[in-house]
Amino acid sequence: MDKINFEEKFQLFNDYWSPKIIGELNNAYVKIAKFKDEFTWHVHENEDEMFLVVKGVLTVKFRDKDVCLQEGEMLIVPKGTEHMPVAPEEVHVLLIEPKSTLNTGNVVNDKTVEKLERI
Repeated sequence: MDKINFEEKFQLFNDYWSPKIIGELNNAYVKIAKFKDEFTWHVHENEDEMFLVVKGVLTVKFRDKDVCLQEGEMLIVPKGTEHMPVAPEEVHVLLIEPKSTLNTGNVVNDKTVEKLERI
């Protein structure tokens, strides 16, 4: 059992929208990611999705509203809910998701990461 320092882990990569595994919890991955610009409208049919903002500001768009998250705030998007994360400036995010969760949900495109890197 070793402690995990978020700042040190975020310094290990520069790519956006590509979650990295930093731990496992029961049947879930603990992941971190850097976001910048718009992502993709998508749905996770079988998994809820949690965004916890470690650094920066993240907006999660829904078809009927936008939710703005500041540092230290989190949002849980229920499964089956269409959404699109947006980060005008670089944002650092912590995600805790079932191991089966694909970052682009029901969409496969150039931002889809099927094999996650462990750091």
